[in-house]
Amino acid sequence: MTEPRTAPSPAEHTLHRAIGPKLLILFVIGDILGTGIYATTGKVAGKVGGALWLPFAIGFVVAVLTAASYVELVGKYPKAAGAALYTQKAFKTPFLTFIIAFMVMCSGLSSASAAARAFSGDYLGELTGDALPPTLVAITFILLLAALNMRGVSESVKANVVLTLVELTGLVIILAIGAYAVLTGDGEPSRLTEFETGDGTGFALMTGVLGATALGFFAFVGFEDSVNMAEETKDPVRTFPRAIFIGVAVTGTIYVLVALVSSLLVDSGTLEGSSGPLLEVVKAGGVDFPHKLFALIALFAVTNSALINIMMASRLCYGMANERILPRAMGRVLPRRRTPIVGIVFVSLLAIGLVSTGEIEGLGDTTAFLLLCVFAVVNVAVLVLRRDPVEHRHFRAPTVVPVLGAITALILASPLADRPAEVYVRAGVLIAIGIGLWVVNKVVLRARGEE
Repeated sequence: MTEPRTAPSPAEHTLHRAIGPKLLILFVIGDILGTGIYATTGKVAGKVGGALWLPFAIGFVVAVLTAASYVELVGKYPKAAGAALYTQKAFKTPFLTFIIAFMVMCSGLSSASAAARAFSGDYLGELTGDALPPTLVAITFILLLAALNMRGVSESVKANVVLTLVELTGLVIILAIGAYAVLTGDGEPSRLTEFETGDGTGFALMTGVLGATALGFFAFVGFEDSVNMAEETKDPVRTFPRAIFIGVAVTGTIYVLVALVSSLLVDSGTLEGSSGPLLEVVKAGGVDFPHKLFALIALFAVTNSALINIMMASRLCYGMANERILPRAMGRVLPRRRTPIVGIVFVSLLAIGLVSTGEIEGLGDTTAFLLLCVFAVVNVAVLVLRRDPVEHRHFRAPTVVPVLGAITALILASPLADRPAEVYVRAGVLIAIGIGLWVVNKVVLRARGEE
């Protein structure tokens, strides 16, 4: 007779609460900073021209609106799974829940893939002379980060702290170069109000700014990832509001200032043509700062972005498995390390596929598009879930905030943002993969009589 299976102990499906308030703030800042500002600033300049700062300022406002909705929801439901959990609780439609969860996961993977591509671009070329095959470098990069992630959340978050401080240092250097340029009269202030958006009509100006904002919004993604760490954070109901708002405020201010400096010192054409635009700023700044050292700092910055996104995608798999949106096997953790081993392997394989088929701008825009769609749903979910009060106290956003958050997210996700067709195609393929997985999972559950 076959021995009955022993039910897994609670410890096999719980995560270790290792993240305190200060560590979470650094985590949020490190999650937002990185690839977006270091690699796509030039592409944003190519869409809007010298008024590069404007898309980042608009993106900051949109990010604050949606961040407030996330803070309210993570306070009510401090569990892993983030947007998927909120969607299920609000709409109770398993198919929609799965698609939202899969879109969030794919946005993290496309972001990590953009970071991997940025790692193998001009910043690395400054150090190696373009001697290494970019795609091979990017794939190897993903595999190394997956290995670090398997060691544990404590190791990964501590690495994040170090990398966050390094990437902050790089942006402070840019700001210092900008301050020096202003004091010495260098740079071209007139570029700060120049718009280069097609035929110059009002409609072209609007779509150009929206397109630049949609791509620039890639630089702000990351705060939503932190809610997936709720089960690994000490006292998340009290810790998350401060951490997310401080993180978004700090990064938003830095982004606008860096954009101003970049446009002041380098023309939009030069910025657009480089996969290492901030290196161009250093070279044009009139300050004798070692170019190779800055390139190394930038590599650390994009490494941090990729590390966190791989980490968050694997935690999302873990959360979905516990909610039975994915098979329970996706929630399996290493016995000693307590890390979601199956989730890490799964998302790493998907990231390798993305990094092998996309470039920085397309992958970054795909990330922003997927998350803008998710943000629209999350903002609506906040309003729906006001009918589901909880016993404990938590942050509550003014009603107008999620309303404006949903509207702005939908506008930036729409064709008004002048987004390349390849972004919609890539997103469509990813969603189609998600639908295929959904069907497979439903068949398995029915076969086991668990539906």
